[in-house]
Amino acid sequence: MGEGFKKELAGKKQTRRPFVLASVMLAMFMGAIEATIVSTAMPAIVGELGGFSLYSWVFSAYLLMNSVTVLIYGKLADLFGRKPVLLFGLTVFMIGSILCGLAENMKMLIVFRLIQGFGAGAVMPIATTIVGDIYNTEERAKIQGYLSSVWGISAILGPAIGGLLVEYVSWHYVFWVNIPLGILSMLGLWVFLHEKVEKKDHEIDYIGAILLTVGISSLMYILVEGGHRWNWLSLPSAAFFLISFVALTLFVFNEKRAAEPMMPFSIWKEKSIFIANIVSLTTGVMLIGISSFLPAFVQGVMEQSPIVAGFALTAMSIGWPIASTFAGKISLAKGYRFTCMAGGLMLIVGGAFFATMSPAAGPVWAAVGSFFTGVGMGLTSTAFILLIQGTVGWQQRGIATASNMFMRNLGNTIGAALLGGILNSRFMAYLEKNGTGAEGNPSLETANLLLDANERAALPGNVKSLLQEGLTVSLHTVYIGVLLFAVISMALIVFLPKKKQA
Repeated sequence: MGEGFKKELAGKKQTRRPFVLASVMLAMFMGAIEATIVSTAMPAIVGELGGFSLYSWVFSAYLLMNSVTVLIYGKLADLFGRKPVLLFGLTVFMIGSILCGLAENMKMLIVFRLIQGFGAGAVMPIATTIVGDIYNTEERAKIQGYLSSVWGISAILGPAIGGLLVEYVSWHYVFWVNIPLGILSMLGLWVFLHEKVEKKDHEIDYIGAILLTVGISSLMYILVEGGHRWNWLSLPSAAFFLISFVALTLFVFNEKRAAEPMMPFSIWKEKSIFIANIVSLTTGVMLIGISSFLPAFVQGVMEQSPIVAGFALTAMSIGWPIASTFAGKISLAKGYRFTCMAGGLMLIVGGAFFATMSPAAGPVWAAVGSFFTGVGMGLTSTAFILLIQGTVGWQQRGIATASNMFMRNLGNTIGAALLGGILNSRFMAYLEKNGTGAEGNPSLETANLLLDANERAALPGNVKSLLQEGLTVSLHTVYIGVLLFAVISMALIVFLPKKKQA
């Protein structure tokens, strides 16, 4: 163990690493299972609450707060320590989860998802940063096997629990399964994690936080509603794009002048970190495009059960930990670039499966595409975290780790908004062109009926076919976009420096 790493641990000898690791894994499990279990339950939620046009907002609201707060939490963790920041985030996350389960309509659910996302912004980046603090470079590569098991377990349990709860109990309970885990994680961190943080006055970058929130919120809103509520070339659309551009431009200028910037752009001057963060943005778009809309396709078009839809999505979360387990060892032996190149190739293969998916292909085709995408995500994301944490010291490790996760979350946010907007506008265009004279004058909201087995069975044959064909055409457009982002990701990875270690 190097002298620098020993100094980092000075004053933290009471920290019980095995127990802290277990607590961190529980916290990460909460975030990991959240993705698969909610995606699996969403068709049932929309089927009961209605509001198909708000479908993507359930994801976008969560991701918006997650994206905005992740940098703030990362910076606060560098200033005040990882422990208090993570404990606060877990508390807010659990409060949001309880409220989500009590939602009575889609608008309430979206508001409560904002609260849940506000807490979730602390969980993944700070948990990952703690691992970077208590283990050295070689240990981090090995410990990825343990962290990957979190994704593997959540991959099996998430869709299974979600599907069973939806079919035999109620979708409300999918938001409550995390509560006992969150309590255990908080207790473990409180008792076993001990930090020595230098006490000094800090200047929080509130202006940066506000500008970032306004910039991302404006961009996301118009991406969701553009082509649906307003024409892309309308005055409201132009106004939102302008507000977003101005706010984000001011954010960049503010960060360069702030005493303690929320996003220190100095870390981006390292070419490997810059590319890792940009690729995390593009893969984030891919990830949300698959996880958000695949269950709707499998249930609404392929007419499979929530459990089958859940396991089609599960394949991604199975491929992810398997690849992540080997990614650490491959990175140490062959280098980060080699690992990321292999991951980029797998992302293209997965994207190609989705772009060529048809209703007749069945859920197995969807599962294979999910698996390859998961392998690609596991290889690239693990290599990026190892690269970044090996490049910076303790004082910047929190924000450096958070910046990478921020970019992936930003990709998720943009992807949920952009691809959700494409889905809505493409679906509306199809219905307007082909739905004339159809019984009941089907609309975008009528798609709710496809996601409920009983309601779907009651639909007239021509209406059901129209809706299923419209959803198929719309999602095909979405998945062509997913493949395009996979190709962009691979093109960027090519420019990573050719060296084994950062």
